[in-house]
Parts: sequence; C-alpha cells; structure tokens
Amino acid sequence: MKLKGIVGVVVTFVIIIGLSRSDDTYVGKKIGELNSYHHQVGGDVYAVDETTFLIKGFMYDGNGGDTFFWAGSRPRPGPQGFIVPNELGRTNILDRYLNKDITLTLPDKKTIPEIKWLAIYDLSRLEPFGDIYIPEGFEPPQKIILNKLSSKTGEVKSGGVIIVDSKTIIIEDMSYDGTGEEVYFWVGVGPQPHSKGIKIPDEHGYMTPLGKYKKKNVVLELPGDLTVFTIDWLSLYDIQQERVLGSIIIPEELNVPPSLVQVIPHENSMPNCEQMFKDLQVSWEVFGDQVTMELAAQVEENDYIAFGMSGSQTQPEMIGGDVVVSFMEGYLGNLIDYNMSSYTPCTKLLGQHKGVCQDDKVGGTQDYQIFSSKREDGINIFTFRRRLVTPDTGDIPYPEKGEALIIWALGTLDGVKKPTMHYAWSKVKQQIEFTRKATERNCFAFTRSDKPKLKAWPRFHLADPAAREFTARLGPDGGSRGYSAITQQYSDTGLSWYINGYLAPDVYIKRNTKYRFLVEGGSNPYDPRSYHPLIITDEPHGAYSQLSEEQQKEVRVLAGIGYSVRGDSRPLAAGRLCLWKHTDDGDRRKDVEFSTFERFRNSLMLQCGDGEAAVLEFTPNKSWPDVVYYNSWTAPNMGWRLHILEEIHTEDILAAAASGSQGLSIIFWHHIILLLSLGVWTVLMALI
Repeated sequence: MKLKGIVGVVVTFVIIIGLSRSDDTYVGKKIGELNSYHHQVGGDVYAVDETTFLIKGFMYDGNGGDTFFWAGSRPRPGPQGFIVPNELGRTNILDRYLNKDITLTLPDKKTIPEIKWLAIYDLSRLEPFGDIYIPEGFEPPQKIILNKLSSKTGEVKSGGVIIVDSKTIIIEDMSYDGTGEEVYFWVGVGPQPHSKGIKIPDEHGYMTPLGKYKKKNVVLELPGDLTVFTIDWLSLYDIQQERVLGSIIIPEELNVPPSLVQVIPHENSMPNCEQMFKDLQVSWEVFGDQVTMELAAQVEENDYIAFGMSGSQTQPEMIGGDVVVSFMEGYLGNLIDYNMSSYTPCTKLLGQHKGVCQDDKVGGTQDYQIFSSKREDGINIFTFRRRLVTPDTGDIPYPEKGEALIIWALGTLDGVKKPTMHYAWSKVKQQIEFTRKATERNCFAFTRSDKPKLKAWPRFHLADPAAREFTARLGPDGGSRGYSAITQQYSDTGLSWYINGYLAPDVYIKRNTKYRFLVEGGSNPYDPRSYHPLIITDEPHGAYSQLSEEQQKEVRVLAGIGYSVRGDSRPLAAGRLCLWKHTDDGDRRKDVEFSTFERFRNSLMLQCGDGEAAVLEFTPNKSWPDVVYYNSWTAPNMGWRLHILEEIHTEDILAAAASGSQGLSIIFWHHIILLLSLGVWTVLMALI
C-alpha cells in the first residue's frame, strides 16, 4: 500500500503527552490491572497498538535485584521469555517507579497476540513480582480500512478510507474537480451528512474551500477535541448549494490506536472568534468606533503573525494591503503597523521605500495600541486595539457594515527581526463581519503532534571542470524542502537564484580562471521584486544596496558592483527578468508535496521578459577566499556558495556530497594534501 510508511509509524513515547488530559481520554484498549505479588507492583495496562503497551500509574519499589520487563508465549511467566525494553528503549535493570505512565514496545517486531503475558520479572530469583495475562483472542487496536467515498453524482472518487487512529483519517486516491465555490471537508453526527455539520481543516490545515484533487492521498486530522468516536460521518460538502458531493459513514466502537496529537485548549473573553487556519484564530469585539482584537497562533518562538485588510475588495491581495505584524522578543511583545506595495522586504530604491514597510517609513503612523502579549504552551497571544477608521491615509478602514476581506500570514523573522516570506497565508478569500449583530465563536482548540520532519531536497553541486559560463535566473524558494533546508537561511522574498536551472547550488570554480554569469534577475529599479542584479561578496546574505555605509565597509565586494565618480556603488549585472513560476493552477503552499526538486521544477513554467541577459565576468585570483557567495544586490538571502579551488575533482566533490559529508570536506583535504606535498618537497630539496 502507498501509505504503509505513514500508517505504520507509531511514535510510542508521544502517547504520554495525551495523558496529561482528563482521565477519560482515549489511550487504547484496556487489558486489565497488573497482578501484584511483591515490591508494590501496580498499574493499569492498555494495548496502544499491535506492538505497544501503555501502563498507567505504574508502581514498583525498585528493590528487586535483577528485575526487567519480561514477556513470553509460555502459559505462565518463567525463565523462557524475553526482555521488553523500558520506556526509554533500554534494557537496564528496573529502577523505582512511582505512579508513572509509561509505554513499552515489544522488540524484534513481536506483536501482542503472539505473547500470553507481560511481567515484572526477577531473573535471579526466577519469579514475577507482578504480571498480566493477555486474554485469549485479544485484538489490539489497529488501523481500519473502510470502503470508498460514496458519491451519488460521481463528482468525488476515491480509494479506501483508512482510520489510522482516533484523530487521523486518510482518503486514498481522492479525485475532485474543484469546481464548487464553497466545498469543505465536513463532519458531524447523525445517520447521514447534513448542513449542521462542522468544517474541518484540509490536509494542509487551511479552512478555505477545497481546490482540485487528482488521485491524491489526503491525510486529515480532526481538529480540537473531535475524534472518530465523536463523529458519525465524513463528507465533502457544498455549503453554498447545501449538498453532499461524497461521504462515508464512520462505524461505531472502533478499535483503533489512540492519537499522538496533543489538544491545547485556548479560551478568551471576546464574544466573537473565527478560525482562520489550523494554527491561527482571531477574536474580536467592536465598541463604538474601535475594534479590540486578539490574535492567537501556534508558532515557533522566532515566528510572526500578520493580520489585516486585503489590498483588493474582491480577493486576498498582499499588494496594497494593510496589516499588523506581531511577534515575541523574549518576554516582550511587538506590534508593528505595515504597509505593503510589493512582494519583497522593505527596499529603498531611487530614494523611495517599497515593499513590506513599516507605516512610519512610508509617511504613515503606527495606529495599533497593544494591551497584552504572552507566549504560553507554544501559542503566541496578542491583544490590541485600533480605530475602525484612522486618520492615516495608508490604513485601510475596517468596515462599519458588511464583511471585510482580510489577509493573514505566518512566517519566520530574519536576524534583525524583520518578516521573511510567509510559510502559511490566506490565498483563498476569507471574510469577517466585524460588526455582526449575533456573536459567534467558530474556533476550536489547537492541536500539536510530533510529525516526522519532511525530507529536504538534496543539495546541488555544479562541479564541471570545463564549465566557464553559468545562467542565473530566479524561481520560487521551494518552501521548507528547498532554499531554507539547503542554506539554513530563510528567503525574505520567496525567491532564489536558479543556477543552470538548479535551486541555490554549490558552484565550484578554479582560481585564476575567467568565468561569466548570464544574469536574468530583472532590471526594473522601480519594482524591487523585479530588480535583482547579481553580486559576489564574502558574506552569505547579499542586499548590499540596503546596507548602511558602516555595514558596507564590513563586506568585501568581489564582483558585480562598480562605483561612480562620486564613489557611489551601483550594480553591473542587471539583465532581463527570467522567472521559474507556478502555473495558473499551481499553489506555493503545496510545494512541500514534491518529494524531489526535479518534480517540483517540472511543475513550474519559465517566463522571460523582453531584453537580454546581463553578463557578469570575473576571474577569482589568489586573494579571493576559498568560499564566496553569489546573491542579489537588492534583497537578502537569495543565493549560496561559490567554492574557489586550485583544481576541480568532480568525482571527489560529488562523492563527498553524496555521503552527506559535513565538517572537513573533501575540498579541505585537497588543500591539506597540497600543503603537505609542498612541505615534503621543501624538506627533500633541503636534504639535497
């Protein structure tokens, strides 16, 4: 099965997270209580899945001499058995346990139906201090495969629906044409799907209408306190037309593993609340001409939350938008009013600031008043106030009547606490009626799980000794699998250099050899998103034009920058704009779905403007460092490394890259060998 790797993974120690909740939290199928014979052994034993036990409230005084968790298939506990590793995966002699919840995983792919008992057993005395017997015919929790989605109209098709655990449902090979305007994943109670159900997030956590699916495996997590035990059906439901496009009934009394998801409740006193995203909710109250809001988001410590009004009245649009950006800095909360004129960090070109700029940099004022801020259990919470209509002409009013088209985003801050390109945002229209008469709270508890980290795309290495010319174009950064994974830096613009069609590769060139880049990063200085001359410096970030004079003095410029008679710096390589971009039906939010860069790039289209490429020629001499960086003159964090070598040994470089070698690279060893050989030659000459 395609999803065998996803479905089969059980991270046993995460089960303990759920135990901090109420006593009625589902933790698995109960087997019974431990029989106690000696040393105060006690606890309730559950089967979490086919290979995992949970012992709640485990007790043992630790005074046994040679005591282990022990299991076997003989009728009664005895010396013919095997050690079960403790909750840490170790086979040490057992220490004292005082009312502790622990999980134990059977070794060597053994399963619970294959054994007859689990014991706390002393090998020196050959007797159990406590044990529990597995009932005859006992069936531990396991995933359940149901039928396909039922669709009377044929608009939705799928393979089997899999109940993985108490909060996870997988729909295999789902197809839907995406033509409905208000279609959501929808759950509820009752014999059949109906309009009184609950909207749940899609597979990426978004609360927006569903798009097109073509034979895709869709993994859904039930939000908040919902579980497969509290719903009777799952469907794709069209709210606008009030009809079911496809559905399946969830059986009663499911024997499935408990979820690894931790539920994190969050409540406030605001009368209205809307869930914008799985990890973001906004609450508010309007009094007079002012609106008081709370933003609550489950984010990392160095992340920001942006929320505000769209620059368009018909669709979510960042350009022309007006947002407040909030983030924590230690115990201090920050709330900054931003104006947005381009998809790029705030950039000063031709004497004007353009891009995502603080209001006071573009002639506006800071109009938000912060009341409180805190970070609690992984959730950043900000409470603030603003007038519905402000005197700042750059601010977009919150409407006193009707619905507001809002925009929001979550992203990571850079080294100077400025927002980089967001990783989650409002691509599809979401509206809020701030002055609605009837109060509504459409929010649910946050959830968190230790999901496996997505595998990054391999780094690319251009190491052809014969290459003397490279093409430099722009393209999307590829999300968490792409630029940030390759460079350990976050793209501020969402763009990266593509050298010879590869995303931010390591490029290897020879010292004292002439090279040239054909640069196609845009030449329009009036739009910072379309103006990226290529430069080469000794620091990894770029954006030389945006540095202060003092900061520029700390950077060694190696190529791509010239100087006027007055000493002003200017770029030398600003060619036409060639951009790898998403197709019309592409979605940058789903870049992480591509397991390889090659598949990702094949989903893009190359679009080039009028004009020609700029030519940047350079010859790295002996004064150049061994590692330098190609980047953008305009914006930070778009490029990566140039390795300057005496000789290019392609096989060695690629072998080192394939082995994932970090630290002392093969290139370093080439330098060491060269120095050693020179040293040996010097000694031999002295002896002669």
